[in-house]
Amino acid sequence: MSAADAIGRTYPKTAPYEVGREKIREFAEAIGDLNPAYLDPAAAQKLGHPDVIAPPTFPIIFTMRSTAAATFDPEVGMDYSRVVHGEQRFVYTRPVRPGDRLVCETTIEDVKNRAGSIFLSMRTDVTTEDGEPVLAAYALIVSRAAEKES
Repeated sequence: MSAADAIGRTYPKTAPYEVGREKIREFAEAIGDLNPAYLDPAAAQKLGHPDVIAPPTFPIIFTMRSTAAATFDPEVGMDYSRVVHGEQRFVYTRPVRPGDRLVCETTIEDVKNRAGSIFLSMRTDVTTEDGEPVLAAYALIVSRAAEKES
């Protein structure tokens, strides 16, 4: 089996991740983004949100569990000791909010082998546990080719 045979493979959904206001605040402070919409419910409400919202990159916290299933799938052939994160983006249906119970499901969209390096493209669909779409996270992980011995 080649790594390309994994294209289209979808991994089991994760257990729900419950988003908390304090986790959102901690993440916002950790990345140095003190936007009031992330910290102050009244400021978020003035913007039309029912409560604070999470910074755009917050889903990396809970999507990593799901993408790990593909990254560590032995049939894909990634050497994690040589892995670098090539790209990450999030496409939102709505903001992430406190009280959300989010479930992730990762699908391999593409696997390429270039000069011995494996390029793994994944999409993680994030929904509430009731099935409401929240966002899609796209990641490119690269397992660099081993250096040739001289």
